[in-house]
Amino acid sequence: MKAKQPSKLEMAILSRLWEQGGMTVREVMEALPDGKQRAYTSVLSILQAMERKRLARHECRGNAHVYHAVAVQDTTLGSALRDLVRDVFGGSPTAAVQRLLQDGDVSGAELDEVERLIAELREKRGAAGEAK
Repeated sequence: MKAKQPSKLEMAILSRLWEQGGMTVREVMEALPDGKQRAYTSVLSILQAMERKRLARHECRGNAHVYHAVAVQDTTLGSALRDLVRDVFGGSPTAAVQRLLQDGDVSGAELDEVERLIAELREKRGAAGEAK
């Protein structure tokens, strides 16, 4: 059976843990990008639930609990993105990318990077096709 995807808030917390490494509950509270005020105990409860789901773990440093991501970033993000494309965009990666590029605030440098990634993928597929 497939593991349940992290909630939106759990994903935001995982993102901070992947970026920062170990973080205390207070550091997680301050780092959440949505700017909402949350009680310490609310964030602690979410982190404890994430431990039960095996998304995160903690270690004790003095009186503080320091949380770390257990979920593997590439696997978790890939699965979440595949589910989003399937559920929201009818399985079409083109529709998802098109929406991001049309509605997002995409810089010229980011567009250059997307073009580079597409060229790299085309090259890999071409080389793989030739090897067959």
